[in-house]
Amino acid sequence: MSGGSYNYLHEAQDLEDLQARRFDLEEMANRLAGLGYAQDAARETEELLVLYRQWETRATVRLARLSDVWKAVEWWDSNDSSETRVHEALAKYRDEHDDTGAPHG
Repeated sequence: MSGGSYNYLHEAQDLEDLQARRFDLEEMANRLAGLGYAQDAARETEELLVLYRQWETRATVRLARLSDVWKAVEWWDSNDSSETRVHEALAKYRDEHDDTGAPHG
């Protein structure tokens, strides 16, 4: 008899693995909650889902903010642009966000 009802969720090692198995993680949380005697494991599995969702949201916001800066550096390093573009991208980034990364109102 084979395991794998949750696509070998138990083999997940890192965030990338969890991302690939997100649906399975949700299904496992529901399954554990439905058992009635595994509330502690269900709760911690759900907490892991919440942490993942928080990270995903925060990472998506930061990726959007940093994209132009990263592009400018990448293009400069590959000789497709100049250092001036890096300074421009950083100025725009800094103008739109304070030191904490919060957008200006």
